[in-house]
Amino acid sequence: MRLLHDMADAFQIALSAMRTNKARGALTTLGIIIGIVAVILTMTAANGLQNTFRQSFAAVGADVIYVSRMPWVMQGDFFLYRNRPEIDLKMAGELESKLRGKGIVNPTMDTGRDVKYRSETLSQLRIIGTTEKQSLVASAQPETGRFLSEFDVTYKKNVCVIGTDVRDGLFGSANPLNKHIHIGRTRFRVIGVMEKQGGSFLGGPNFDRQIYIPITSYVKAYGGHRGRQGVDVAVKAPSKEALEELEFEVIGQMRKIRQLRPTEDDNFSINKLDTLVGAFNNVMGVVLLVGLLVTSISLFVGGVGVMNIMFVSVTERTREIGIRKSLGAKSRSILFQFLFESASICLLGGMIGILVASILTAVINKVLMPASVSVPILFTAVVVSIAVGVVAGLVPAFRGSKLNPIEALRYE
Repeated sequence: MRLLHDMADAFQIALSAMRTNKARGALTTLGIIIGIVAVILTMTAANGLQNTFRQSFAAVGADVIYVSRMPWVMQGDFFLYRNRPEIDLKMAGELESKLRGKGIVNPTMDTGRDVKYRSETLSQLRIIGTTEKQSLVASAQPETGRFLSEFDVTYKKNVCVIGTDVRDGLFGSANPLNKHIHIGRTRFRVIGVMEKQGGSFLGGPNFDRQIYIPITSYVKAYGGHRGRQGVDVAVKAPSKEALEELEFEVIGQMRKIRQLRPTEDDNFSINKLDTLVGAFNNVMGVVLLVGLLVTSISLFVGGVGVMNIMFVSVTERTREIGIRKSLGAKSRSILFQFLFESASICLLGGMIGILVASILTAVINKVLMPASVSVPILFTAVVVSIAVGVVAGLVPAFRGSKLNPIEALRYE
């Protein structure tokens, strides 16, 4: 109880001292403000990038395996991957027959083509040849109209489903359904518009700037048969829990289809959302570490400034310390007084830093990417502010608490 009373007294004296030296306190908090703003913005930016990543690649699917010639994340010698033979439609068909009942298999081929509607032209959109199973493999569904049907694929119909950016760029506010567009030199009828998916994260694919057409029509219009263009095969597991078992099954069947001997390495790649997440987390870990290292330097400089001011404060109030000690104040009371003063200065700087960072975060959210200051980030900022104040004030406070009252009273 006595300890709490001493702490309350010390806190009141610390606040009184801060009010007496407003200009000094304001200048001292500047370094802490900059440090806290840097801490909050670093953590907010990391969270914003993570959220943007998840939104951008949600269409990939957490329960889908992608069989491709090349890995999504390149590791090792590029030439080992470059010399791999392509996966063709025949191989995709064989894999589908072998996995019947175990997963949904959907082959795709893609290219870039200019797309034109009347006088409007969009350059190098991603054109994807696929089947009706695409709507089962991916989470995205048509917003208006319909997706490709088995009939469209079987009879090589020149129909297409466009993304929202394609709709806005070519048709504006007009209804695009049943309108005809030219993809390259081939005419296609629009039968659907996909819901908005986002994308284009750090140069990645923009899922709203792509067009789906039947894979048979793709081969007819743009080639790609007899191995002249590679095929990517998506295999959707019945559940996320069954994904690992399905992956082993796919690898085994693909080795048989590719006629690989037991001693030969795989000449194809198995890609999953986890592959992208792992690579992203590795990059973000480094970015966050560097960011926090830079912000810690800012806080260190701010802490040194607070320590210097506290040394000055202890020196200026040496006689006051002597009077308090001669009247019975204990060393711990003096210690708490200066610790509270130091922590209060840093906490004030932290609060101002939180306010500034919140304004900057709102600007980032409006201009760059989704970002918000969460409760854990605010809590971290407050704790860091107080911790810097305690650490910076510890040595000056300890020095003041150990002053000899007689020597202190003689100080002029």
